[in-house]
Amino acid sequence: MLKQKKMVLFIGISIMIFSAGIVSAETRPMKDQTGRIVDVPVAPKRVVSLAPSITEVIYDLKCEDRLKGATTYSDFPKAAQKLPKVGSYVYLDLEKIVSLKPDLCIGIKDGNPKGIVLRLESLGIPVYAVNPRSLTSIQSTVLEIGELLQAEETARQVAGGMASRIDHIRQLSATAEHKPRVFFQIGISPIVSAGSDTFIHELIETAGGVNLAQSYTSYPRFSTEEVVVAAPDIMIITSMAREKAFDQIKAKWKQWPNIPAVRNDRIFLVDSDLFDRPTPRLVEGLETLLQLIHPELNCEPIRKY
Repeated sequence: MLKQKKMVLFIGISIMIFSAGIVSAETRPMKDQTGRIVDVPVAPKRVVSLAPSITEVIYDLKCEDRLKGATTYSDFPKAAQKLPKVGSYVYLDLEKIVSLKPDLCIGIKDGNPKGIVLRLESLGIPVYAVNPRSLTSIQSTVLEIGELLQAEETARQVAGGMASRIDHIRQLSATAEHKPRVFFQIGISPIVSAGSDTFIHELIETAGGVNLAQSYTSYPRFSTEEVVVAAPDIMIITSMAREKAFDQIKAKWKQWPNIPAVRNDRIFLVDSDLFDRPTPRLVEGLETLLQLIHPELNCEPIRKY
C-alpha cells in the first residue's frame, strides 16, 4: 500500500511538471559550492529558496520578484513571511515545491535532505547548493547567487559593503590594548556555546575577544561549574525568548559574583537573528560584538551597502 501511494505521488508530481513546463530550454553549466556541475537557467524567473539564509540574500540582491517560495522560518525581511512555504529546510515538502513551478531551487549543503534534492533533480528541477562557512565565503555566496540571478552589480555592492565593514572592525579591534575573555551562551538550558568551527567564533575573534569555547568544535555544552572556573570577562547571551528569559538567566549568573562578567555587570543579551544565519546581517552581529567587547573604541558602523 505504501509503495502504491509513493508511486501515485511520483506520477502526480511528474504530471504537474510536464503541464507546467518547468524545465527551461536555455541553460548553462555552473559549479556549485559542493563541487557539482548544475545546469541552471540562463535567466531564472521562478526561484524557490530552500533555507532562510538564501531568502535573505535574494532580498539583499533585490531579486525578490523572482522568489516564488521559501522555507518556514524565512522571516526576514518582513515581506518574506508572506511567501508560500515549502516546509523547513530540513523537512522539505517535495509536492509543494513542485506545485510552485520553479525553474531553479537554491539550497544549502548542511541541512537540506540529499534525498529531496536528488528527487527534484530527477524531475528536471535544478538545485544549486551553497555552503558558506566563514565571513569570506558568505561574500562569495552573495556573488554566486548574484551571478545565478543576473544581479552581478548589486551582488558586488553587497559583498563589497560587507568587506569594507569587516575591515573597519578588524582595524579598530587591532588597536585594543587587551582581549577580553568571552563566553557566548546560546539559549538558556542547557548551557551551549560556540566552538572554533562556527561563525560566532570568527565574529568574537574578529571583534577582538577570546572565545572561551575555542578548544571545542561545533556547539559544546557546559556545566555551570565549568563556566565559573572559566571566569569570563564578558558573557553574551542569545535567546529567542528575549527580555523575559534574559532577566531569568542574568539573575541565575548573579549567584556567582566571582565571575568577572558578573562582578563588572558585563552580561549582555543580543539578537539571535544576527548570529544564526550566514547572511550579510552577520556583519551587524560583528559590529554589535565590537561595541560590547571594546566599548572604549567608540565603534560606529560605517556606511552600509
